[in-house]
Amino acid sequence: MRFSTLIFDLDGTLLDTLADLHASVNHGLRVHGLPERSVPEVRAFLGNGIHNLIERSVPEGTDSAQLEAVFADFRSHYLEHSLDKTGPYPGILPLLERLYNAGVRMGIVSNKLDPAVQDLNRRFFADFM
Repeated sequence: MRFSTLIFDLDGTLLDTLADLHASVNHGLRVHGLPERSVPEVRAFLGNGIHNLIERSVPEGTDSAQLEAVFADFRSHYLEHSLDKTGPYPGILPLLERLYNAGVRMGIVSNKLDPAVQDLNRRFFADFM
């Protein structure tokens, strides 16, 4: 069966975004005097959106007002730094080029903040999607 359209997840599929997410999580925590998280911890906390990432990153018992403040600082930092270290996984660009040249339409789905998705798409995949 030949597919005419493919939709890819962004984080962890097309792009390795972990380093920038880790830096932004720790920025939000640091601003509020909370303990920072390791890369393996942040990796384990990923899934079901960035708000859940922050909920899992703050210490247990953090009140909702502080959680929302950490989230706001994470979000503003990530929007400014989402391209610092993020890049396609090895082999992704040649794969997308091959699919594009074969006439396959492609798109991205993500629960990431839309401005960040648009920036990442323009930076890395504009030739294909």
